[in-house]
Amino acid sequence: MSRTRHGEIRRVLILTLLANLAVVAAKATAGFMTGTLSVVAESAHSSVDALNNVIGLALSRVAARAPDEDHPYGHAKFETLGGLTVVVFLSITVYELARSAIHRLVTGTARPHATPVVFSVMAVSAVVSFFISRYERNKGRALASDILVADAAHTQSDIYASLAVIVGLLFVALGYPRADAVFTLLVAIVIARASWRIIRATVPVLVDERAVDASKIQRLAQATPGVEAVYDVRSRGRRGEVFAELTIAVDPGLGVGEAHVIADAVEQRISREIHAREVVVHVEPLGER
Repeated sequence: MSRTRHGEIRRVLILTLLANLAVVAAKATAGFMTGTLSVVAESAHSSVDALNNVIGLALSRVAARAPDEDHPYGHAKFETLGGLTVVVFLSITVYELARSAIHRLVTGTARPHATPVVFSVMAVSAVVSFFISRYERNKGRALASDILVADAAHTQSDIYASLAVIVGLLFVALGYPRADAVFTLLVAIVIARASWRIIRATVPVLVDERAVDASKIQRLAQATPGVEAVYDVRSRGRRGEVFAELTIAVDPGLGVGEAHVIADAVEQRISREIHAREVVVHVEPLGER
């Protein structure tokens, strides 16, 4: 895996971390000063973003290591694992937010203050989150990085959560203090949805779900001159890190060198078309199977 790619991933994570820390500080200060649970909740949400960046920096360094004896397929899954690790922290955040919000709804003791400063902080943080998530998502797709795409999904949820909090603050300003707790629950739901999206993207890679339709690989191999049959097609991984394996049958009258040339042609064609990191082709004489 390219060191340049991982260096770029780390650069994106560092820039995102600095922006997230600024957002966390602003939200936490505004939330605690006004006793607004939904704003404090949003600061906790954003602090998970910052923690995700730290985790991503550590795991992307591991993922950048070249294949070795213990990891012949490389270390790319550590990056995918980082995306799944994000879900653990998000789950804790959801639980704590829901618990605090329900307690306030039941007791009705909280008296949050919807000040102009709080509105301004949440509005600016929504704008910042929009640009951070857009930047990180675009970089994640360009670099085929699971950790960047996963973190971008979480940061994007900050936008909707911030907007929900602003609406809740409007209700508080109109004389409905419990709206703060209600919209805190909405923030928790937004975070839970982001967690589910990350799970759907990372688990298939970790359990080696098929990465490319076998029929596509079979068609590509079958179209190579000299290939008589194709079977035992397998693939795993993610975009930019796909591994594929297949068996081709050739004319039994061909020499070893000729069969090797055909296998090389198959490997090159499939690697080019599906952007695979490695393609392994086994060769058998036609009719042996």
